[in-house]
Amino acid sequence: MLMKEYRICMPLTVDEYKIGQLYMISKHSSEQSGGGEGVEVVRNEPCTDPKHGAGQMTEKRIYLNSKLPTWIRKFVPMVFYITETAWNFYPYTITEYTCSFLPRFHVRIETSFKNDNGCSENVFGDDLTPKDSVCFLDILSDPIPDKHYKKAEDLSNWVSQKTGRGPLVEGWRDTTKPIMCSYKRVSCSFEVYGFQGRTEDFIHRNIRDILLVGHRQAVAWIDEWHGMTIEQVREYEKKQQEETNSKLNSDITCTDSAPPKRPSYTRSISVTDESSLKKMGTASTTASANI
Repeated sequence: MLMKEYRICMPLTVDEYKIGQLYMISKHSSEQSGGGEGVEVVRNEPCTDPKHGAGQMTEKRIYLNSKLPTWIRKFVPMVFYITETAWNFYPYTITEYTCSFLPRFHVRIETSFKNDNGCSENVFGDDLTPKDSVCFLDILSDPIPDKHYKKAEDLSNWVSQKTGRGPLVEGWRDTTKPIMCSYKRVSCSFEVYGFQGRTEDFIHRNIRDILLVGHRQAVAWIDEWHGMTIEQVREYEKKQQEETNSKLNSDITCTDSAPPKRPSYTRSISVTDESSLKKMGTASTTASANI
């Protein structure tokens, strides 16, 4: 298992980001959905926890086959999704990612939001994260994949008309007010012999990119969500989820009804290929039961 703690600062307050986070996730999910891939919301409902109180639980299916590297695609079906289950007890959240086809795959993200610049230690109150496992991500200067870059989301050019904040400049985390930090403790495991290290590194690289892009967007889009009430952002969230689910389901239906094409890949195992499943550390009865 590979664990890292990411710290991402933003020129916002924790109270503001309660709205901004919900808006950003909904809009980002909508933008990333299409062509049979994206995010399908299965459940979104209130929940309670003895320690954290009232919150919101969501379950999503993330379809992403084409985004996987070639060496992983050889082992997954053509319609492949990861299940995201999240419990939002803001300002503390838990998110877990699993896959029925790969039962030894698991990602857990604990998040705590603080009104500081990332200087707090042991925010989760149990084991102190080793210093070499703490990663500061800078939404201003850290590189993101070219495909995600948008000039309107470049925070060196960004100015908020509603709040007067921006642009961000070098050293902004030490001088900007207000400022908050997302502390994210990320644990990932893929306990399959021969693939564990490479897959866990791949997961963390992608998590890093997602965190950078998402937090940049939350700030860049501030004039779209600042001033919304929780009721208004929940209504926006509901509308976006309905539209995204409809678009995704329509794309998947079209894909299923299309004539089969000659596969362009070399080989993809089936869930009954016992020898291959054993190499992956997976039993065929477990894998096939939930596909």
